[in-house]
Amino acid sequence: MTTTMQTIGLVLFIVALLHTFSTSVFEVLAHRSPRHAGLFHLLGEVEVVFGFWAFVLILFMAFVDGGAAAVDYVESRHYTEPLFVFVVMVVAASRPVLETARALVRLLARLVPIRDEVAQAWLGLALLPLCGSLITEPAAMTLAALMLAPSVFRPGMPEKLKYGALGVLFVNVSIGGTLTSYAAPPVLMVAGTWGWDSMHMLSHFGWRALVAVLINASVITLLLRPHLRPFDASIEGEARVPVPPLVALIHLAFLAAIVLLAHHPVLFLGLFLLFLGFTQAYQRYQDPLVLKEALLVGFFLGGLVVLGGMQQWWLQPLIADLDTTKLFFGALALTAVTDNAALTYLGSLITGLSSHAQYMLVAGAVAGGGLTVIANAPNPAGAALLRRGFNEEAIGAVGLLLGALGPTCAAAVLFLL
Repeated sequence: MTTTMQTIGLVLFIVALLHTFSTSVFEVLAHRSPRHAGLFHLLGEVEVVFGFWAFVLILFMAFVDGGAAAVDYVESRHYTEPLFVFVVMVVAASRPVLETARALVRLLARLVPIRDEVAQAWLGLALLPLCGSLITEPAAMTLAALMLAPSVFRPGMPEKLKYGALGVLFVNVSIGGTLTSYAAPPVLMVAGTWGWDSMHMLSHFGWRALVAVLINASVITLLLRPHLRPFDASIEGEARVPVPPLVALIHLAFLAAIVLLAHHPVLFLGLFLLFLGFTQAYQRYQDPLVLKEALLVGFFLGGLVVLGGMQQWWLQPLIADLDTTKLFFGALALTAVTDNAALTYLGSLITGLSSHAQYMLVAGAVAGGGLTVIANAPNPAGAALLRRGFNEEAIGAVGLLLGALGPTCAAAVLFLL
């Protein structure tokens, strides 16, 4: 029998989804009501939505079940993923790491017999998402978004092409992290329970993901090609003090250590504090850290953890009742309105799933990871870093969905082979 809080949790989850898909309405209200423009601008931030409605849920829980029950529920949730995304986003977006990645992409672009700007765009949409299997998907999303922003996600690029590129980036990051067992959140949720190691991921998911990523990146790069402009060196600031190799190496060491300790929040948070101290000590080699953007993303994911934890009562039976083919398409569709890691976690709790059903669940979850901002944990990071390049500095849910449909279909076809 459904409890009162389960019903309230479902209603608030649906409201949060509707809010996510209609943030532009609040921007319109902000222009119409200058007196309350600050509040409407805040509610128009996609990254604020789930955190805001999570607070509403806790208030309802305190009223219905008591304050102690509300506190116990909040403390029972696991916030490692939001904390890790916050930390790795800040470190990966630091100037020394970003300049190192740009230099590597430029070097590889020169080896390809096409225009540099075309090669760089292709590498940003293909190579960096695949690197997510090594440095984790949130780090890959951060680097790819910052590197592609000046050439692809900029004013002057046709809006439809920007949404197409965004859809490819989100889908490629979602499937590009499946070559190993630790980098993609939906894979990580089941790897230990089902005994999936990196060799299993590479043989079952890896080659399919690789082909899909290359196809998606190649198609959108061909469409973007007439509009790409040469890389503008001024975006890095020619007059700034060059980053010494040792400083860049130390930043990369921080990033590598944080990735290795991704499942130990006490340790990677401690490293992050050391990283902040290092950036202050050598501030002349730094750009402003993306602390605001990363905090908003962490707030978004934390809210999703709180709200999503109340959906197990209806999501798990729904997954359990699907046969293998329906499980793939059901997971793909449900991922659009839930976090794919939460979806696969619920699937891991179902006893008796065949190995084929396990594959179908994860394949559907990662294939649908680009359809919405909430479908995959790294997506809010990409949206936060790229939205300024879109009209009215906002990413529309419909535009993203349409942009992601093509690459999602390509991924789905390959995973079903």
